[in-house]
Amino acid sequence: MMQMNIHEAKTHLSMLVEKAANGEPFIIAKAGKPMVKVIPCVTHDAAQKRIGFLEGQIKVPADFNQMGQSEITEIFEAT
Repeated sequence: MMQMNIHEAKTHLSMLVEKAANGEPFIIAKAGKPMVKVIPCVTHDAAQKRIGFLEGQIKVPADFNQMGQSEITEIFEAT
């Protein structure tokens, strides 16, 4: 894992934050002593785990695409 001193981190902060957001955490040190670890707020794995989290809990009617069609037609055709 990459480690750098505070001064260097300030100089390259934008680049470092982008790298961390893309899954490359780094450590900021003061006088060579590790102080903080910068990691992304949401990992790509955590975001992918949410896909399908309601699977099997919601039932979509077979006529979903036609539901309310007559009412919508009436509204748009009314003059």
